[in-house]
Parts: sequence; C-alpha cells; structure tokens
Amino acid sequence: MEEKKRQPIDFVKIAKKLWPHRKKYYYILPATLIISYLLILSIPRYYKCTVSLAPETGISSLSGSLGSLASSFGLGSSMSKLNADDAIFAEIYPDVIHSKNFIAGLMDVPLSTQDGKIKCNYYTYLRDKQKAPWWDILKGKIVALFKSVPKDQFSGKGKLSVFNLTKKQNELFEAVQANIKCIVDKKTNVVAITVRDQDPKVCALMADATCQKLQEFIINYRTNKSRIDYEYYKKLCEDSKKTYEKALQLYAANADAHTHTILASYQAKIESMENDMQAKYNIYTAMNNQLQAATAKLQESTPAFTVIESASIPTKPAGPKRMLISIFMTILAFFVLSFVLLIREKNAIN
Repeated sequence: MEEKKRQPIDFVKIAKKLWPHRKKYYYILPATLIISYLLILSIPRYYKCTVSLAPETGISSLSGSLGSLASSFGLGSSMSKLNADDAIFAEIYPDVIHSKNFIAGLMDVPLSTQDGKIKCNYYTYLRDKQKAPWWDILKGKIVALFKSVPKDQFSGKGKLSVFNLTKKQNELFEAVQANIKCIVDKKTNVVAITVRDQDPKVCALMADATCQKLQEFIINYRTNKSRIDYEYYKKLCEDSKKTYEKALQLYAANADAHTHTILASYQAKIESMENDMQAKYNIYTAMNNQLQAATAKLQESTPAFTVIESASIPTKPAGPKRMLISIFMTILAFFVLSFVLLIREKNAIN
C-alpha cells in the first residue's frame, strides 16, 4: 500500500474561513493583552544576585599524577567521593543550602532595603515586609475571617529551632528554599549561588550571607576532628603547665627556706622535689609540642576559598517579564480563538 502523502496546510483557506470573524479578534486580542498585563502588573518585581566561589577540595590522596589524570577526564568531583575522610563534597552543597538547619542560620541576618526604609532581620523581612499580589492578600483576609491565626512570637533574633516549626514558619522556609538556588559545576567544582528577592539590596546582602554561611559550614566540617584534637591538647597543656608551675613554686620555696641546711634528709627531700618538678616540666613540654602539632594540623585542614564573583546590587529587575508574558498570552489567545472558530465552521458544514 502506498503511503498517503501529507497535505500541506493551506493557510490561505484558513484565513478565508476566519476572515468573517475578524471583529472577534479586534475585541478579544486587545482585551487579552490588557487584562494579562494588568494581572502580571500585580505580581511584584524581583531581582537576582549570583555569587560564585571555588572551595578547596582537600583531596590529598589524589594529588599528583592520578589526580591530574582524573581532572583531565572531568572526573575530579567523582574521584573526590572516594576520599574516605571527606563525606561533604561539592555535589551535596545544594542539599546543604536547602536544609532547614542551614536556612535557620540565615534568619537572623540583619538587612536594610535599597531605599533605607526597612531595617530588620531576614525572618522579619520575609514575614512582614514582603509584597504580594492582590489575590493573595484577599485570600489571606478571607481565611482570617473564618480561622484565627496565632501570632508568631519569634522575633528573628537568635537561632530558630527547626524541630517544631509552625505552619507560617514552614512556609517561610519553603519560600527561602525557592529563592536560593545553588548550582555546582561537576568539572570545576565551582559553586554558583543565586538569590532572588523583591529588593535589590536585600538580594545582594542575602547572596553574600549565604556564601559566607556555606564557607563556615564547610570549614566547620573539615576542621571538626582537628578542632577536637586541638581543644583536647590545649586543655592538657594548660593543666600540665599549672601542675609544673605549682611544683616549681613548691621546690623554690623549700630550696630558699633550707639554703644553709646540710642535713641529708633535707637534701634528699629537695632532690626529690627537683626530680618531680623536672618530670612535670617534661610532661608540659610534651603536651606543648602536641598542641603545636594540633595547631598546625588545624591550619592544614582548614580549606581555602576563592571567590570568583562577589555579591553586587543588581540594577535591573530579573522578572517578571510583563510585556513578553502579555504578548505570549495574546498569541495564545489568537490560536485558541482560531481553533474554536475553525471547529465551529467544521461542525456547521457537517
């Protein structure tokens, strides 16, 4: 059987069928353009700020020829997962930023808007200072008429516990998760953090704060074991120093008190105290050496960060694209209207 050839679309024929209905286009298309623009006009504008940084991977076991070979094939980030000492790698940074514990650390960041009229923390800004479309405001007022909403007692100061969040607090956390995007380049491990907000200055401040909080998180994780060792040896060093100083004072006091004593019993006692003081001094010296080694290890395990693009206040809004959306809705209305009219013409003929 021969395949049927596809008939080309006869646009002239379609235009002739639609031409008698041209007046409907004169009313519907301008109305669609105006209504869609007015609706989108109610949606607040937002701004975007992007910061990017390159954290140190800390992969000592892959340094050298193997690490270079892995990087040449774009496997640097994948090979980093093989490091048993590092459970936090670049690919999970987006999950870290979107975690509630991380977001809770952002809520007390002090902010000020571009016009300087609002100065508060991020939590208060999200809860009380955000603009919303009129239909959301109307919906909130209608809900408030039938349901009493308890007042949020949290002021934004201090750390917010994520164990028992209220419905409103959970909505704020979800809004932050939607406003902060983190993308990691798998080949270069460059982390790009994009923050969206209604105010350009707040947008830049939160992008910078998120970048700093992420650096602090990575540093705290990478140096956790080294900091524990450092604090342990620091305490041992301080205790041994106090013990040595106490033994030194006791020895010096007894030696001064019996300077001209030649009795063998006193000489033996002084010699025993001197030996005890020397032993405690040796312990103090050993602990001090361990403390210096722990300090060096802590410094070595602290990752370095290279900020490729720092935060800056955006000058133009990122959206919504009001005119483009309105034009798109008008074009969509044109095709929908044309489709409906053609269906009616076909049914009328049949």
